[in-house]
Amino acid sequence: MKRRKALQWSLIGGGVGVGVLGLGLGGTVAYLYNEVRIDTVGKVDFDAPLAIPPLAESETDSSGARVFDLETRSGETRFKDGPATETWGVNGAYLGPTIRAGRGEEVAFRITNTLDETTSIHWHGMHLPAVMDGGPHQEIEPGSHWTPQWTIDQPAATLWYHPHPHGRTAEHVYKGLSGMFIVDDDESEALGLPSDYGVDDIPMIVQDRKFDDENRFDDGGAFLASQGVLGDTILVNGTVGPYFEVTTRLVRLRLLNGSNSRLYTFGFSDDRPFALIATDGGLLPEAHETDRIELSPGERAEIVVAFTPGETVDLRSHPTEEGYVFGLGRFNGADDRFDVCRFRAADSLADETEIPAAMGAAPDLAEAEVAQERSFRLSGTSINGEKMAMDRIDFGVREGTVEVWEVVNNDGYLHNFHVHDVQFQVLDVDGAAPPPHLRGWKDTVRLVPQRRYRLAMRFSDYTDPNLPYMYHCHLLLHEDQGMMGQFVVLGEGEEIGTVPEGGGVHDHS
Repeated sequence: MKRRKALQWSLIGGGVGVGVLGLGLGGTVAYLYNEVRIDTVGKVDFDAPLAIPPLAESETDSSGARVFDLETRSGETRFKDGPATETWGVNGAYLGPTIRAGRGEEVAFRITNTLDETTSIHWHGMHLPAVMDGGPHQEIEPGSHWTPQWTIDQPAATLWYHPHPHGRTAEHVYKGLSGMFIVDDDESEALGLPSDYGVDDIPMIVQDRKFDDENRFDDGGAFLASQGVLGDTILVNGTVGPYFEVTTRLVRLRLLNGSNSRLYTFGFSDDRPFALIATDGGLLPEAHETDRIELSPGERAEIVVAFTPGETVDLRSHPTEEGYVFGLGRFNGADDRFDVCRFRAADSLADETEIPAAMGAAPDLAEAEVAQERSFRLSGTSINGEKMAMDRIDFGVREGTVEVWEVVNNDGYLHNFHVHDVQFQVLDVDGAAPPPHLRGWKDTVRLVPQRRYRLAMRFSDYTDPNLPYMYHCHLLLHEDQGMMGQFVVLGEGEEIGTVPEGGGVHDHS
């Protein structure tokens, strides 16, 4: 931490342009500052059809639960010309199938780890018992199985799953262990929104990767980068240079920032407006028209885009306008531009869907009775000055209560904040109403340095004094280095217990 603070002050004191010359590296740093920016606009061939992850198959058991079989595997994937890349995947060589289930359904999983090291599967954004959460306490050893089961009880939303082994999450996600989890409900299905999976309802897992000369994944951090790996190649659903053939006037894009550390600001090459219809926790009360949507790692957004017959337009990631200080944004991807995916509209487009005037339920916690207020300061790789400890429960919350958490990024670097089990309401940012893209239910929020975010959340249904949920920065290097804590949800009369070794995962059958 002392070294980072010294670096900050040297950057402030440089006084030449962005101040980085104050490091004493002179023209070398100035050269790197000019050369480090990545810009692929107009340089992507868009010569591969966008891969659409298959929907995960399931069977219904005697109890009525839908049972999914998932297997973590190693394999090879050919992303570009030359040698194939060694990758990991779920039920395949890279990424995993899209799991789709409805509110009220009982879902069960048999997850088999065929890798040669321990991993886990965490259900990001899902409301479920702590023992089913798939965090660092539910790791699956090589050759073992994990069999979580729960009833889905939350509104329709775009969620995702990814590994969460303590200290190794960044590596496991980078190798390819991720997939989308779509929750449906009766209300959303009756709205008339685009909903034909792979046709007008498109999953888009956006990731950046670096490749070495042998097409191996390179996860090394860049010079002066504080957030880990920043790739120069964009993958969408594992596809490099993807295009999508549009056959309908309205297309719904389920955007997931599945990258380890990169911030994206999505928009189109012609700056056309689109409708933001949903954030992490589900549909907004009404659509918000915009031409940009920013997503930090782990965040999701659903947008609906209108096309005209015969046109071609590209989805891009644009530079970030705020959030870094001392000129370090350039070294952490803030000025990068990427062509992400090309959309090619057919000469005739079906027009059978709409964006309704009213959609989801608005967050309702602003007037709720608050049982507890807490404060979290993120700095370096710690929260409130402490690093994650697997055997330390940082605090307990009471089931059925609402708490308000004040969260601040005390660095000049990129951080965000994710809470397991709950969706929260952003009450305000520095005392002002949150911007439109933060007014729906969220489970992950980007923290602009030095701004105060007040988050309201209700803890309901599930209690366990011993098995915790996590809260952490979702820049995976930061998480792995200790920027994470854990809490338990307590029933009436319960007190904080002791974390058991292994988190209850001991199925070797």
